[in-house]
Amino acid sequence: MRIRNSNFAEDGKTCICGILNVTPDSFSDGGKWNTLDAALFHAEEMVREGAGLIDVGGESTRPGCIPIEEGRETERVIPVIEAIRSRLDVPLSVDTFHAGTARAAIEAGADLVNDISGLKADPEMAGVIAAAKVPCCLMHSRREAVYASFAEDLLADLEESLETARRAGIPMESVILDPGIGFGKTREQNLWLLNHLDLLKGFGLPLLLGASRKSVIGLTLNLPVGEREEGTLVTTVMAVLAGYRFVRVHNVKANVRAVRMAEAIRDAG
Repeated sequence: MRIRNSNFAEDGKTCICGILNVTPDSFSDGGKWNTLDAALFHAEEMVREGAGLIDVGGESTRPGCIPIEEGRETERVIPVIEAIRSRLDVPLSVDTFHAGTARAAIEAGADLVNDISGLKADPEMAGVIAAAKVPCCLMHSRREAVYASFAEDLLADLEESLETARRAGIPMESVILDPGIGFGKTREQNLWLLNHLDLLKGFGLPLLLGASRKSVIGLTLNLPVGEREEGTLVTTVMAVLAGYRFVRVHNVKANVRAVRMAEAIRDAG
C-alpha cells in the first residue's frame, strides 16, 4: 500500500491516521479546527506527534447530523488541503462520499479518498478514484442496523464495494478496507466486530480501524465524548494485534505510544 511517498506495507507497522475535522458540528471536536490557521496548526502538531497520514473531513457523519451540499463541503476542505500540502509532505486523505469533493481534493493535493459509503453514495466516485489513480479506503456502512446474519451480510456488503471498484478499474492493491465501527451497527454488533477484527482478513487487503471516541465506547463505559481516550486506546491495541495497517484517531500522541508498545510486545515472540 503506497500512498504518496510512503509504503505502508514494508515494515509491518501500524500507521496512525490523524483526524482533522474542519466542520462546526463533528461529534468529538466540531468547530475546534474549522479555521485555516487552526487546521494547519493541528496538522503540524499531529505530524510532530507521529501521524503518518492526515484525514481531512468537511462534513460531519455523526448520528443525527444534517447533510450539507457538496459545494459547501468542498469549500471547507480545499483550502485546508492546499495549505497543508504547501507546508508538509505528509500523505493526505480526504474524508468524503461526494465525487466532486474528491476530485477537487485530489487536484488540491490529496493522496487518498476515504469513502465511508464504500462507493455506494455517489455513482461517480469510483470513476473519479480510478481516473486519478489514487488509493482509496472503503468503509462498511448501512442506514440501519438490520441484518439477516451480521457477519455474512457485512462481508457481502464489502464485496459489493470491491466489485464496484473492480468494474471502475481501481486496482485491488490500491484499496484499504474499514469495518465501519459505529455506522449502521448496534452497540452489541460493534463490540462483536471489535472482538472479531480478523473477519476482514480474508479479503487480503490492508485494513483500517476507526473507533476513536465512538459511541460504542461511550455506551459501554457510560462516558461522554471527552472521556473516551482509554477506551479508544484499547481498540487501537486490538487493531495492532489483529494486523491492521491503519488506525484513525483523534489523539495522535497517545495512540502512537499505544501502537508502538503493542508492536513491541507482539514482535517479542
